Amino acid sequence: MIQTKKIKRIFQGLVVSDKMKKTLVVKVERMKLHPKYKKRYKVSRRFKVHNEKEQYKVGDKVRFIECRPLSKEKRWRVLDK
Repeated sequence: MIQTKKIKRIFQGLVVSDKMKKTLVVKVERMKLHPKYKKRYKVSRRFKVHNEKEQYKVGDKVRFIECRPLSKEKRWRVLDK
């Protein structure tokens, strides 16, 4: 049996909420291009991220990485600021 290592995704975003215990809500924005009209527009997505030491607050820019499921919606872990 051959095991392959999974490529872990890393994102960077802005903390928009820290009201839960050990969890942050991080908003990641990216630019998309409309296929026909070639106009650029912003698309944002919110991720629930694990914050073990509770050191990051609202307004911080953080990097986070994919990990095993920690709860129903939480599959990400904070790397650094």
